[in-house]
Amino acid sequence: MRLPIPSITAAARAADAAAAAYAAFDHLATMVAVVTPEGRCVFANASFENVLGLSRRSVQRGSLFQWFVESDMLRDTVAAVARNEFSTSRLEAQLRRPGPGGGDPLPVHAIVNQMDGTPHVLVEFVEIEAQTRQDREERALGQAQATKELIRNLAHEIKNPLGGIRGAAQLLEMEVQTRTLTEYTQVIIHEADRLQALVDRLLAPHRKPHVVGDVNIHEVCERVRSLIIAEFPRGLEVERDYDVSIPDFRGDREQLIQAVLNIAHNAAQALAERIVAGDGVIMLRTRIARQVTLGKQRYRLALELHIEDNGPGVPESIRDRIFYPLVSGRDGGSGLGLTLAQTFVQQHQGTIECESEPGRTVFKIVIPLP
Repeated sequence: MRLPIPSITAAARAADAAAAAYAAFDHLATMVAVVTPEGRCVFANASFENVLGLSRRSVQRGSLFQWFVESDMLRDTVAAVARNEFSTSRLEAQLRRPGPGGGDPLPVHAIVNQMDGTPHVLVEFVEIEAQTRQDREERALGQAQATKELIRNLAHEIKNPLGGIRGAAQLLEMEVQTRTLTEYTQVIIHEADRLQALVDRLLAPHRKPHVVGDVNIHEVCERVRSLIIAEFPRGLEVERDYDVSIPDFRGDREQLIQAVLNIAHNAAQALAERIVAGDGVIMLRTRIARQVTLGKQRYRLALELHIEDNGPGVPESIRDRIFYPLVSGRDGGSGLGLTLAQTFVQQHQGTIECESEPGRTVFKIVIPLP
């Protein structure tokens, strides 16, 4: 009856020894796996762990090939390199990500190499879209900076004439004698005030001081959850899937609450029909990401917050412009919620992006951790 215990212990020790021997691979941005000629996974680095969304030991329990679609070519290539038919070989493959949130297979470029002094084979995977994603993030940062300057300059140009229009309307109101004309001046004053409020909202994120303190992301999520439930008490479930090991980090708690609330509130409004039907769902999911590049800087750890809903999706006509100011997919929307959310996240050196299709929309916020 005691036989399984040493076996499990030996396997755990072997896994720990492999992790120590190949620890340098954890510093690479690309996915790396060390496998036997048969494909049993001896080691998987932090990037591979992060992409699969599984722990290292979970990955190392089985075969590398189980994570790939149509893995025969990869299997043959690993075996050929192990037999010394080639010292190295390259091929295209598709990585299958487990779980309901895995999404479509991830296209990767696989590089299979021999390892000196061992029968094991080193397999490196480079995301084909990784460079595209980095370029997209850089463009988003550049666009956001240009948008900030445009908003700041435009808002200041608008404020001065608005003050003059409002003041002139007030003076005119004191001079007119008829009720009808007074109503007209009131319309001018009311509309001037409305435009002033809009300008103030545009300038608010740039004016407000950055109040830095210790932030627990789950306290932020719970605050947002309570606000959404209070506004939509029936027909909407706000579910949580938290990684409680995520540490606190330095940031502006109120800004992050506002950023997450803006996204969650948009999701709830997009779920109007499902809420009526009683099956609207918003999921708040937190995870740790390792070896993440944000704005050309490399971070060992980062927080990933996913805000997912089962609504109709973002209209394709505005999908590439949803973070631009005054762009809204909803009648009556101001088009400022996502712009402000992006601004607040970027002030934490983070990024925000969206993946959307009918039935599933995910906003992913990534913020570096200490």
